[in-house]
Formats: sequence, structure tokens, C-alpha cells
Amino acid sequence: MFAAWDEGVAFYTGAMEGTDGSGDGKLLYGLADKRCKNFSTCGTRSDSLTGTSKVNYDLFDLFALGQHQLLVGNCPAARITKEKIVDIMYVPLIQGTIRYAYKVDKLQGAEKEKAEGAVFAAAVLPRIHAASPDAAAKIYNSMKVGASSTDYHAVKSAFQSTYRNLGITCKQVGGLWNDATESYYQGASPCADASTKSNKGTVGIIVGSVFAGIAAVAVGVVLFMRRREIQGEPVFQTKQVDMS
Repeated sequence: MFAAWDEGVAFYTGAMEGTDGSGDGKLLYGLADKRCKNFSTCGTRSDSLTGTSKVNYDLFDLFALGQHQLLVGNCPAARITKEKIVDIMYVPLIQGTIRYAYKVDKLQGAEKEKAEGAVFAAAVLPRIHAASPDAAAKIYNSMKVGASSTDYHAVKSAFQSTYRNLGITCKQVGGLWNDATESYYQGASPCADASTKSNKGTVGIIVGSVFAGIAAVAVGVVLFMRRREIQGEPVFQTKQVDMS
């Protein structure tokens, strides 16, 4: 059991990464580090163009967690961790498909770009089909070998429609970065996670309601005190002390 877990980590990483992950690997670890530079998802905050990808930081946290769960005999928890690992492993494949869809559609990509896009799409399409056959069909029609045309926006939107089902987020995938302009390519910026928008709106409503309630109470207290003063019955009076 423990050997199988370690083998899984080894197959993900590959020997060419070296002992500290700074090598030039050819497996998924290396791919994640390459794609993070294209989508500005490197670093521990997933907002950098250099360094180790956030995907790899997250995965190795989960690898360590799963190892601990197995060591203490918590197999049900280790299975859940394994599912989370599998979900995140799809991120570089999605990034690769989106990147080559843009190259073919918007940057006049030729046979090389079409071939790489088809390979990336083929690697992730079974999982997309399980989440949404309609989304998978849209991606396949644009990215398949011999496709008559490639619609980048259709591919991007189809992927985004499945993120919640895949257990990943817009922030994890990021947006396609243009080094020349130091900004995202037009129409390629990251999408917004629904939960983030919802939480921000909810927090705003709660905070606004609290302050509105406090203001209403304060106004009411001031008006009450003013009315008592006009009636000659102030709320706060100096107590007369008999000093005799």
C-alpha cells in the first residue's frame, strides 16, 4: 500500500526533476511548471510567472497528507485525498488545450500547434465527457485532428462549464498570459469563480445591513433624548447630593 503511494508520486514527478524539483522533467510535474508560466499560476499564491507551479505545491501537500493517512490506517480519508489529487492533475492538461486552441484560432497556428492541441484535448476529454458530454463535444469538434476550424472561445467556455464538477477553480487554471504586453491575451483572462462572487456579495450585504442597523438605532436614541429634553425631562440628570 505504502509502496504504491510512493510509486504514484514517482510516476507523477519523474527522475529528471532531481531531488528538489529544480530539474527539467518530462512528466506531469514538469508540464505543470511549464504551463504555470503561460497562465500566471506559479508560486504559492498562484499569481506568478516564475518558479514552481501552484499545482505542484498543492499536489505535494496532498501527497504528504495521503501518506500520513495511510500510515495511521485511515484508508477512507486517503481515498478522498487521492480523488483531490486526480482532480488537480487535470489542470495542466486543460491549460495546454486552452493555450493551443488560442494559438490555432487567434495566432494562425499551423500543423504543430494543431497537433499539440489535439494531444492535450485527447488526454482530458474522457474526464470532461464524464462531467458534460455537451462540453466534451464542443472541445472535441474544435481540437480533433482534421478539425475544419478551431473556436477558442467555445473551447474555453466549455472547459469552464465543467470546473465545479471537476473539483477545480478558475484561479487554479488562470488566464493565458502575453509576455510581450505583460497582460492577458484579449479574451483570455481568468474566469471568476462563482463561489468567490457569491461570497463577496454576501459579505457586502451582511456588512451593509449591520451598519444600517447601527445607524438606525443611533438616530432613534438621539431623537428620544432630544424629545425628553424639550419636555424638560432630560435622560441624563445631575444627581443632587445632600451635603448637610
